[in-house]
Amino acid sequence: MALTDQIAELITPAVTAQGFFLEEVQLVSPGKHRIVTCIVDGEVALNLDQVTSASRAISELLDESPIMGDTPFTLEVTSPGIDRPLTKPRHFAKNNDRLLKITKIDGDVITGRILSNTDSDVTLTIETKKEGSEVVVALSDIKRAVVEIEFNRKDGK
Repeated sequence: MALTDQIAELITPAVTAQGFFLEEVQLVSPGKHRIVTCIVDGEVALNLDQVTSASRAISELLDESPIMGDTPFTLEVTSPGIDRPLTKPRHFAKNNDRLLKITKIDGDVITGRILSNTDSDVTLTIETKKEGSEVVVALSDIKRAVVEIEFNRKDGK
């Protein structure tokens, strides 16, 4: 089993116990030092206190576990950035009412506001010059989905 998988297996219960999700573990080894990056998310955006709490729990587990060996490491705990692709139903739910750009497997590109989602699809409101329409996209048809950053949104969200 890869070291990143071992780390994920070790820390996932502690992250879950705090009400968060472990999105990913990344490991970089520049020279004789490792950098372990844990990407943690929640149902809503995490604040600094929550990230700090998760960081403490993860750090204690890694310090006590033999899986890291004698190689020194730096732990970084962060939340996903706005540019991180949406891949799971909960990602779409968390970003409800945000503008989303979807590239489908067949190459079609759809941009619309997330209206709702289920475990198998996402419904977008597509705004046209005349009126809005709804489009349902199966998650299995999505190659990439990212939130579009809006600087001048009229409703202030």
